[in-house]
Amino acid sequence: MITRAVLRYVRISPRKVRPVISLVKGKRPSEAIAILFSVKKKASLLLIDLLESAMANARRMQGVDVDNLYISNLIANGGPQMKRFRAGSMGRAGMIRKRTSHITVELDQLAAKAPEVKEAEHGPAAHVKAKTAPKTKKAETLHAASKKTKTKEPAKPESGKKGKE
Repeated sequence: MITRAVLRYVRISPRKVRPVISLVKGKRPSEAIAILFSVKKKASLLLIDLLESAMANARRMQGVDVDNLYISNLIANGGPQMKRFRAGSMGRAGMIRKRTSHITVELDQLAAKAPEVKEAEHGPAAHVKAKTAPKTKKAETLHAASKKTKTKEPAKPESGKKGKE
């Protein structure tokens, strides 16, 4: 994790935020913001602000290339619920839960591909042979049994009647 930003006590249910999160998880922040602009949900506006805040946090750090970041973790957890009551039938009161969310985004750098190091044919690893697992009797029987193919012939009807004798 290079940087993170947290949006807390947002007046939206986490259940409404999670489908929007699944659209942008694992993408670059600039791609994610472009995707979120086309989504017509309140959660998309909140996530745009949150991603911009996380990118601004990354810019403040030295040695971090903002173009090389991706969204490594993006979650929406439930926050505290405000409880309100509405009149119900027969003098009862029905509780209404006004849910809140805590949304967290973590940005990380893409792993740069390291150049592959090839050893010479006569290098230190050339004489080492791959070890094979010792075979046990049970493993051999299982392997032999898996090679055999059993074919079932269709059952032939019997010509005589079966009855009580």
